[in-house]
Amino acid sequence: MTSEEKAEIKLKIISGIDEIKKDIVQLEKLTAPISPDNAIGRITRMEAINSRSVNEARLNQSKLKLRQLENMAINIEKADFGLCVVCKQSIPVERLIWLPESDRCVKCAG
Repeated sequence: MTSEEKAEIKLKIISGIDEIKKDIVQLEKLTAPISPDNAIGRITRMEAINSRSVNEARLNQSKLKLRQLENMAINIEKADFGLCVVCKQSIPVERLIWLPESDRCVKCAG
């Protein structure tokens, strides 16, 4: 992996962290408790509860992705960065640019 490719991946990681943090703030607002008498326009309370459940799942996924990206930001300077944690083969640079949180090659991720 060239230093330019590593710099591009690092930039992608940093921008991904910033994006995810913004998403988490919005999702935390959407997952606030719903009061029993709360009906938002034509949406019933049950629909609001279902929507909250979906947003809670997205919030959990976002928090997981944030931890993965933060971990990759730390590990990018290590000598074994870009190697699959399972088979120790090189992860294609294109995969790391597309999914900077990837710590597995395509074969091992599947």
